[in-house]
Amino acid sequence: MSYPSDDAQAELVQAVQDNLQQMSILLGQPQGAEAIKQLYQAAQAHLSHLSPDPLTLARVVGVLLVYQLPGTDPDEVKWFESELQNCPDVESIEELIDSISRPDSL
Repeated sequence: MSYPSDDAQAELVQAVQDNLQQMSILLGQPQGAEAIKQLYQAAQAHLSHLSPDPLTLARVVGVLLVYQLPGTDPDEVKWFESELQNCPDVESIEELIDSISRPDSL
């Protein structure tokens, strides 16, 4: 398995952050580049016990972004963050994200 170079990794992270910023606009809750960067860093911190691939990390940041929407129960966010830290592997993270059932349509 080959890993992307540092430059390629930085470009990928920037592309993910740009896309998440655009997604926040579509959700009606525009987030600045710094806020997205902070969400990205929070996701990395929650997954520090693993080495997730960039797509999984981006999905976690996306969930955290959605949890920024008004009306989200703070306990739901705490639950998700706790579950992330208890995931033993990347597959468990993917299953967790897939299992989340949002009553509102995105």
